[in-house]
Amino acid sequence: MEPTGGAGVTCGYTWRMAQKNPTTRTTRKTNDGAARRPMGRPQAPPPPPSGIDWPRVRERLGEYAKLARMDRPVGALLLLWPTWWALWLAAQDFPPIGTLVIFTLGVWCMRSAGCVINDFADRKLDPEVERTRERPLAAGRVSPREAIAVFVALIALAFVLVLFTNRLTIELSLGGAFLAITYPFMKRYTYLPQVYLGCAFGWSIPMAFAAVKGDDMKAFLAALPLCGVLFLANVIFSTIYDTEYAMVDREDDIRAGAKSTAILFGDADLPIIGVLMVTFLLAMLLVAQRGHLHWIYFAGVGVAALLFGWQQWIMRRRERAACFAAFRNNNWVGLALWLGILMSYALK
Repeated sequence: MEPTGGAGVTCGYTWRMAQKNPTTRTTRKTNDGAARRPMGRPQAPPPPPSGIDWPRVRERLGEYAKLARMDRPVGALLLLWPTWWALWLAAQDFPPIGTLVIFTLGVWCMRSAGCVINDFADRKLDPEVERTRERPLAAGRVSPREAIAVFVALIALAFVLVLFTNRLTIELSLGGAFLAITYPFMKRYTYLPQVYLGCAFGWSIPMAFAAVKGDDMKAFLAALPLCGVLFLANVIFSTIYDTEYAMVDREDDIRAGAKSTAILFGDADLPIIGVLMVTFLLAMLLVAQRGHLHWIYFAGVGVAALLFGWQQWIMRRRERAACFAAFRNNNWVGLALWLGILMSYALK
């Protein structure tokens, strides 16, 4: 039979009603049967991403680590060795393990904090120096506000560590924090910022003696002569290696208006560094006398003397790379002297 005209009328009426009221349109099916939105309806925007942006977090933490020189441990080791000298000499043996852990972690925190505040202070000078212009703060990858936040976090962590020691050590730590904060600004006012750095880096020495002997004030006072000689020796040691470091940037520092012992010494830099090296070795021999060290310690002093001689030789033309290599070599000087102290007490 032929279809009746009523069906056609009904279909036409339905089509016209769908045009007037789009919400009544039927949905179409895709080939796999999944329903699609009606044509003409705008797509809803995708929901915003939720959770932590881990790639961004890793990128920021990497920049903060570079800001704190955590990727360059030599500077921390140059601070660590004198601290370990002091701990072993104060204890006259292997120091208490808790004290050793506290001071080792504290050294890394304070050295990193010092690097951050140094870059903050030099954020306008570093872009003018070839070696430092790519540092995170100088290159604009880290903001000054971020740098201050990292510095405060590191100082706070170091202070928390100190709270596990005694009252005298806590009181001395306040002086150490002052030295660390003010050191970076010294190069604007004096040609001896390297000497000031020696005081800042060496402040861990009286703190180490206080941590080991501070509960017995009489014992602490009796150890002060040894502590004082070691502190002065470290001031000389820091002046040696930081002058070598400053020789790398001497021309750039002169243009930028910064001051340093490398600029002060001028053409007499190598002879003066040589005198400082001899003075430092003599001071470390005096440490042996005050600390009643075994003869094996003098082997460590001998190795340090040979390393100093090698530094003088490679720096003879004052090339930047050679001066930087001499600076890094002082890590082995510190290690040799610590091994001498360690073996001395092990053999007594």
